Amino acid sequence: MHNARVLLVLDLIGVFVFALAGATAAVRQRLDLFGVLVLSFATASAGGILRDLLIGAVPPAAFADWRYVAAATLAGLITFIWHPRIERMRNPVRVFDAAGLALFAVAGTQKALAFGLPPVMAALIGMITGIGGGVMRDLLLSRVPVVFQSDIYALAALGGALVVVLGDWLQWPAVPAAIAGAVLCFSLRILSMWFNWHLPSARDAGRPSGD
Repeated sequence: MHNARVLLVLDLIGVFVFALAGATAAVRQRLDLFGVLVLSFATASAGGILRDLLIGAVPPAAFADWRYVAAATLAGLITFIWHPRIERMRNPVRVFDAAGLALFAVAGTQKALAFGLPPVMAALIGMITGIGGGVMRDLLLSRVPVVFQSDIYALAALGGALVVVLGDWLQWPAVPAAIAGAVLCFSLRILSMWFNWHLPSARDAGRPSGD
Protein backbone atom coordinates (compact mmCIF):
# COMPACT_ATOMS: atom_id res chain seq x y z
CA MET A 1 0.00 0.00 0.00
CA HIS A 2 2.88 2.32 0.83
CA ASN A 3 4.51 1.57 -2.53
CA ALA A 4 1.22 2.33 -4.29
CA ARG A 5 1.11 5.77 -2.68
CA VAL A 6 4.73 6.42 -3.67
CA LEU A 7 3.93 5.48 -7.27
CA LEU A 8 0.88 7.75 -7.31
CA VAL A 9 2.80 10.73 -5.92
CA LEU A 10 5.69 10.24 -8.37
CA ASP A 11 3.23 9.87 -11.25
CA LEU A 12 1.28 13.03 -10.38
CA ILE A 13 4.40 15.13 -9.85
CA GLY A 14 5.80 13.82 -13.12
CA VAL A 15 2.52 14.64 -14.90
CA PHE A 16 2.56 18.19 -13.56
CA VAL A 17 6.20 18.84 -14.46
CA PHE A 18 5.96 17.27 -17.92
CA ALA A 19 2.76 19.25 -18.53
CA LEU A 20 4.68 22.44 -17.72
CA ALA A 21 7.25 21.50 -20.34
CA GLY A 22 4.59 20.75 -22.94
CA ALA A 23 2.60 23.88 -22.18
CA THR A 24 5.70 26.09 -22.30
CA ALA A 25 6.63 24.69 -25.70
CA ALA A 26 3.03 25.25 -26.87
CA VAL A 27 2.98 28.88 -25.76
CA ARG A 28 6.27 29.48 -27.56
CA GLN A 29 4.57 28.22 -30.73
CA ARG A 30 1.71 30.70 -30.09
CA LEU A 31 -0.98 28.05 -29.68
CA ASP A 32 -4.32 29.12 -28.23
CA LEU A 33 -5.55 28.02 -24.80
CA PHE A 34 -7.10 24.81 -26.12
CA GLY A 35 -3.90 23.92 -27.95
CA VAL A 36 -1.81 24.61 -24.83
CA LEU A 37 -4.04 22.36 -22.71
CA VAL A 38 -4.05 19.57 -25.29
CA LEU A 39 -0.26 19.65 -25.62
CA SER A 40 0.22 19.79 -21.86
CA PHE A 41 -1.98 16.71 -21.35
CA ALA A 42 -0.44 14.81 -24.27
CA THR A 43 3.11 15.52 -23.06
CA ALA A 44 2.24 14.61 -19.48
CA SER A 45 0.31 11.43 -20.25
CA ALA A 46 1.81 9.73 -23.31
CA GLY A 47 4.58 7.91 -21.45
CA GLY A 48 2.32 6.72 -18.65
CA ILE A 49 -0.39 5.55 -21.03
CA LEU A 50 2.12 3.56 -23.08
CA ARG A 51 3.57 2.05 -19.90
CA ASP A 52 0.18 0.96 -18.60
CA LEU A 53 -0.79 -0.58 -21.93
CA LEU A 54 2.48 -2.51 -22.14
CA ILE A 55 2.24 -3.96 -18.62
CA GLY A 56 -1.51 -4.62 -18.80
CA ALA A 57 -2.62 -1.97 -16.30
CA VAL A 58 -5.85 -1.06 -18.09
CA PRO A 59 -7.54 1.28 -18.30
CA PRO A 60 -4.43 3.52 -18.09
CA ALA A 61 -4.18 5.63 -14.95
CA ALA A 62 -4.38 8.83 -17.01
CA PHE A 63 -7.96 7.89 -17.98
CA ALA A 64 -9.02 6.10 -14.80
CA ASP A 65 -8.01 8.77 -12.25
CA TRP A 66 -9.25 12.37 -12.57
CA ARG A 67 -6.20 13.66 -10.72
CA TYR A 68 -3.98 13.05 -13.76
CA VAL A 69 -6.13 15.25 -15.99
CA ALA A 70 -6.42 17.84 -13.20
CA ALA A 71 -2.64 18.01 -12.70
CA ALA A 72 -1.99 18.41 -16.43
CA THR A 73 -4.74 21.01 -16.81
CA LEU A 74 -3.51 23.01 -13.83
CA ALA A 75 0.02 23.07 -15.23
CA GLY A 76 -1.28 24.16 -18.62
CA LEU A 77 -3.34 27.01 -17.14
CA ILE A 78 -0.46 28.19 -14.95
CA THR A 79 1.86 28.27 -17.95
CA PHE A 80 -0.68 30.01 -20.18
CA ILE A 81 -1.36 32.74 -17.62
CA TRP A 82 2.09 33.25 -16.16
CA HIS A 83 4.24 32.30 -19.14
CA PRO A 84 6.43 35.46 -18.97
CA ARG A 85 7.46 34.59 -15.41
CA ILE A 86 8.22 30.99 -16.30
CA GLU A 87 10.33 32.12 -19.26
CA ARG A 88 12.59 34.08 -16.90
CA MET A 89 13.97 30.74 -15.80
CA ARG A 90 16.93 29.55 -17.82
CA ASN A 91 15.82 27.06 -20.47
CA PRO A 92 12.51 26.28 -18.71
CA VAL A 93 11.33 23.67 -21.20
CA ARG A 94 14.52 21.66 -20.90
CA VAL A 95 14.60 21.88 -17.10
CA PHE A 96 10.96 20.81 -16.76
CA ASP A 97 11.52 18.11 -19.36
CA ALA A 98 14.55 16.76 -17.49
CA ALA A 99 12.57 16.68 -14.24
CA GLY A 100 9.64 14.92 -15.89
CA LEU A 101 11.98 12.46 -17.57
CA ALA A 102 13.54 11.56 -14.22
CA LEU A 103 10.27 11.17 -12.35
CA PHE A 104 8.56 9.13 -15.04
CA ALA A 105 11.58 6.87 -15.57
CA VAL A 106 11.67 5.83 -11.92
CA ALA A 107 7.88 5.66 -11.53
CA GLY A 108 7.55 3.58 -14.69
CA THR A 109 10.22 1.18 -13.50
CA GLN A 110 8.68 0.78 -10.07
CA LYS A 111 5.22 0.14 -11.52
CA ALA A 112 6.63 -2.43 -13.95
CA LEU A 113 8.37 -4.20 -11.07
CA ALA A 114 5.15 -4.12 -9.05
CA PHE A 115 3.41 -5.88 -11.95
CA GLY A 116 5.98 -8.67 -11.85
CA LEU A 117 8.13 -7.83 -14.88
CA PRO A 118 11.74 -9.06 -14.82
CA PRO A 119 14.36 -6.42 -13.98
CA VAL A 120 15.68 -5.81 -17.51
CA MET A 121 12.20 -5.39 -18.96
CA ALA A 122 11.16 -3.18 -16.04
CA ALA A 123 14.11 -0.87 -16.74
CA LEU A 124 13.16 -0.69 -20.42
CA ILE A 125 9.55 0.09 -19.50
CA GLY A 126 10.85 2.85 -17.22
CA MET A 127 12.90 4.32 -20.05
CA ILE A 128 9.91 4.21 -22.41
CA THR A 129 7.74 5.88 -19.78
CA GLY A 130 10.28 8.67 -19.41
CA ILE A 131 10.80 9.42 -23.09
CA GLY A 132 7.18 9.00 -24.22
CA GLY A 133 6.01 12.47 -23.26
CA GLY A 134 8.87 14.28 -24.95
CA VAL A 135 8.40 12.25 -28.12
CA MET A 136 4.68 13.07 -28.22
CA ARG A 137 5.31 16.77 -27.62
CA ASP A 138 7.87 17.04 -30.40
CA LEU A 139 5.73 15.07 -32.86
CA LEU A 140 2.70 17.29 -32.22
CA LEU A 141 4.90 20.35 -32.81
CA SER A 142 6.30 18.82 -36.04
CA ARG A 143 9.83 18.52 -34.67
CA VAL A 144 12.29 15.66 -34.71
CA PRO A 145 12.02 14.16 -31.20
CA VAL A 146 15.02 14.86 -29.00
CA VAL A 147 15.39 11.16 -28.21
CA PHE A 148 16.08 10.39 -31.89
CA GLN A 149 18.88 12.92 -32.05
CA SER A 150 22.28 12.70 -30.40
CA ASP A 151 21.32 14.18 -27.03
CA ILE A 152 21.78 12.16 -23.81
CA TYR A 153 18.06 11.62 -23.24
CA ALA A 154 16.97 8.00 -23.39
CA LEU A 155 20.32 6.99 -21.88
CA ALA A 156 19.67 9.24 -18.87
CA ALA A 157 16.23 7.67 -18.41
CA LEU A 158 17.69 4.17 -18.66
CA GLY A 159 20.35 5.06 -16.08
CA GLY A 160 17.71 6.20 -13.60
CA ALA A 161 15.62 3.10 -14.29
CA LEU A 162 18.58 0.80 -13.69
CA VAL A 163 19.18 2.41 -10.29
CA VAL A 164 15.60 1.58 -9.31
CA VAL A 165 16.04 -2.01 -10.52
CA LEU A 166 19.27 -2.30 -8.53
CA GLY A 167 17.56 -0.87 -5.46
CA ASP A 168 14.77 -3.41 -5.78
CA TRP A 169 17.30 -6.23 -6.08
CA LEU A 170 19.12 -4.95 -2.97
CA GLN A 171 15.76 -4.55 -1.20
CA TRP A 172 16.11 -0.82 -0.64
CA PRO A 173 13.00 1.07 0.49
CA ALA A 174 11.01 2.42 -2.47
CA VAL A 175 11.47 6.14 -1.72
CA PRO A 176 15.31 6.21 -1.43
CA ALA A 177 15.61 4.06 -4.58
CA ALA A 178 13.29 6.40 -6.47
CA ILE A 179 15.17 9.50 -5.29
CA ALA A 180 18.54 8.01 -6.24
CA GLY A 181 17.30 7.03 -9.70
CA ALA A 182 15.63 10.38 -10.32
CA VAL A 183 18.71 12.34 -9.21
CA LEU A 184 20.96 10.32 -11.52
CA CYS A 185 18.63 10.73 -14.50
CA PHE A 186 18.09 14.46 -13.94
CA SER A 187 21.80 15.07 -13.39
CA LEU A 188 22.83 13.20 -16.53
CA ARG A 189 20.29 15.13 -18.61
CA ILE A 190 21.23 18.55 -17.21
CA LEU A 191 24.97 17.91 -17.41
CA SER A 192 24.64 16.72 -21.00
CA MET A 193 23.03 20.07 -21.87
CA TRP A 194 25.55 22.16 -19.96
CA PHE A 195 28.61 20.38 -21.36
CA ASN A 196 27.10 19.57 -24.76
CA TRP A 197 27.51 15.82 -24.37
CA HIS A 198 26.23 13.89 -27.38
CA LEU A 199 26.06 10.35 -28.61
CA PRO A 200 27.51 9.78 -32.09
CA SER A 201 25.01 10.70 -34.81
CA ALA A 202 24.64 9.32 -38.34
CA ARG A 203 26.06 12.56 -39.73
CA ASP A 204 29.16 12.21 -37.55
CA ALA A 205 29.62 8.56 -38.55
CA GLY A 206 29.49 9.38 -42.25
CA ARG A 207 31.81 12.36 -42.08
CA PRO A 208 35.22 11.90 -43.79
CA SER A 209 38.07 11.62 -41.31
CA GLY A 210 39.81 14.64 -42.78
CA ASP A 211 36.93 17.03 -42.02
